Amino acid sequence: MDWFVWALIIFILLVLFRSIRIIGQSTVGIVERLGKFHGKAEQGINIIVPIIDRFRAIVDLREQVVDFPPQPVITKDNVTMQIDTVVYYQVTDPFRFIYEIAHPLAAIENLTATTLRNIVGELELDATLTSRDYVNTKLRQVLDEATDKWGIKVNRVELKNINPPHDIQQAMEKQMRAEREKREAILRAEGQKTAAILTAEGQKQAVILQAEAQREAAIKEAEGIKQATVLRAEGEAAAILNVQKAFADSLVMIREAGADEKVLALKSLETLKDIGNGTATKLFIPTELAGLGGVLGSLKEIWDNKAESVNQ
Repeated sequence: MDWFVWALIIFILLVLFRSIRIIGQSTVGIVERLGKFHGKAEQGINIIVPIIDRFRAIVDLREQVVDFPPQPVITKDNVTMQIDTVVYYQVTDPFRFIYEIAHPLAAIENLTATTLRNIVGELELDATLTSRDYVNTKLRQVLDEATDKWGIKVNRVELKNINPPHDIQQAMEKQMRAEREKREAILRAEGQKTAAILTAEGQKQAVILQAEAQREAAIKEAEGIKQATVLRAEGEAAAILNVQKAFADSLVMIREAGADEKVLALKSLETLKDIGNGTATKLFIPTELAGLGGVLGSLKEIWDNKAESVNQ
């Protein structure tokens, strides 16, 4: 009887062990009773009836990422490319995810490949390479709508790699190299043009500054000559005035000493002689003389007197 008791205890422990299931966070269990859907097992401890109930599957409710292998795609201009995609999806309805589709990942992969061929088939090669956002958005919309009845929501689709044929890649590299060389030549030409313009502007400014300097020098030189001429003229005028003043003073002194008009006329004659020699430039004739005739008469009389004295 002891073995029977022990067997019974072990059977009860196994039943209890099979009856208790723990469901983790962000997951849900699908429970079937006699092969029919019975309910969902939420997070935590769940008790089921052994033999009658069973867990069909444990569904992960977190967002998942699946990377599909490259698929051959033909563009509108008949270029075959290899494109691999990355799909981000999340299970929103575990019941439909289990019972509405047999192989959900394979279904998503095939649907992605066919949809991608339809979208890229309407684009040319250049448009395909530059329209990643358009292809991603269009592909996500189609997949999300198609997988909604499977309890799946497609949150995001990305084109991971777009690989054209090898010869197309070489042609694209040559074109890219040519474009870069063209931009380099343009930039070099623009740099040379800018340098030439700056050099010409510098030479122009130098010529302008040199001309302005010469003009300022000429003006300064002319002003110096003008000032020297003015000062020289003022000096000569002052000298003449001094000579005239001295001569006038001498006449006044002679007159005050009692000299008559004959002496004054003699002084005037001496002044005329100095003018002839270039030592005097001005001749002052006394205002008391009636005119030039009187001066000449006086000079003649003086000359006659000198002649008589010589004869005697």
